[in-house]
Amino acid sequence: MRKTLLIVDDEPSICLILEHYFNFDYQVVLKSNGSEAMSWLEEGNAPDAIVADYSMPVMDGLDFIKRVRAHHAHRYTPLVMLSGKDETSNKIKCLKQGADDYVVKPFNPEELDLRVKKLLDRVRA
Repeated sequence: MRKTLLIVDDEPSICLILEHYFNFDYQVVLKSNGSEAMSWLEEGNAPDAIVADYSMPVMDGLDFIKRVRAHHAHRYTPLVMLSGKDETSNKIKCLKQGADDYVVKPFNPEELDLRVKKLLDRVRA
């Protein structure tokens, strides 16, 4: 059975690229902002991993991380943040808030895939 990957990004081009790349190995669920993603999670859906954008409308990445980590069922779900901002301070904020990794845009989908797989391997171990 394929694992479920939740992708949260307001840029349609990023969603299309990630859906195309990850669709072979994962059941991909796309949401355009953190609020939509939280609603989906609160309906009882449980992705195996989450990839979310740092800069989103409605709910930014830091608030999204905080809400995901506060939700008992998703406290340990692997969470990778994507961002166009390469500042160390943003990376530190995300990691302190509970993100497992931080990848700067533009990125190589293969690198992101390897990072997600490594996180999933740790969860299974």
